[in-house]
Amino acid sequence: MSRSALQLLDLHKSFGATPIIRGVNLDVREGERHAIIGPNGAGKSTLFHLVSGRFPVTSGEVRLKGESITGLAPFMINRRGLSRSFQVTNIFPRLSVFENIRCGVLWSLGYKYSFWNMVERARDARERSESILKQINLASRRDVPAGVLSYAEQRALEIGITIAGGADVIMLDEPTAGMSHSETDHAVELIRRVTEGKTLIIVEHDMGVVFNLADRISVLVYGQVIATDTPERIRANAAVQEAYLGTATAEHEDA
Repeated sequence: MSRSALQLLDLHKSFGATPIIRGVNLDVREGERHAIIGPNGAGKSTLFHLVSGRFPVTSGEVRLKGESITGLAPFMINRRGLSRSFQVTNIFPRLSVFENIRCGVLWSLGYKYSFWNMVERARDARERSESILKQINLASRRDVPAGVLSYAEQRALEIGITIAGGADVIMLDEPTAGMSHSETDHAVELIRRVTEGKTLIIVEHDMGVVFNLADRISVLVYGQVIATDTPERIRANAAVQEAYLGTATAEHEDA
């Protein structure tokens, strides 16, 4: 069995007197694609915020590759090899597509706060950025301001920024939300390609995406994981059908 990439141990998060995450235990293995699904309000994005350091945990522990990252600032967690995207697209709209990616690669290449270095002369940063642009199919949009990209292109750019620093644990929050069927198909292939050999943790509402991508799925309901298993077993799990999949199917049929 492969080693753990990410472990959540009895994780709790409350806002005031309101519990949102209620004792989550999760073990994501190195190299797997792990999806987290659940109804609206289940706490999926909150869970991402806890793992990435955006929110402090109320109690419990987060371990990245065996080491505790509980309480660390987001930038410190990122430097330890975890990177994430956001549900709402988070890019630099006035910078070019290339500049957005280059911002993501600089620290990992050792440039840090080197104000005396001319970034335009950083050949390694340029080459790595160009390589990522090809991976995300945006090389032809290299010099375009990121803010004028289509929605699907902006989501692809954000995935590029997420992988730019070389993290080996990638967390994507609703990467295909708002996309058409064809855009979603392209996004799934992009995600599969750029996370090859990495650990992927994805929150996603589109069940087609989930069952297409995931090696294992965890179902979060009211801040608790009610099941973790393979896609086939999750699909057949009666408790999951009642709590989420059945509801989603019924809503789809009503529509």
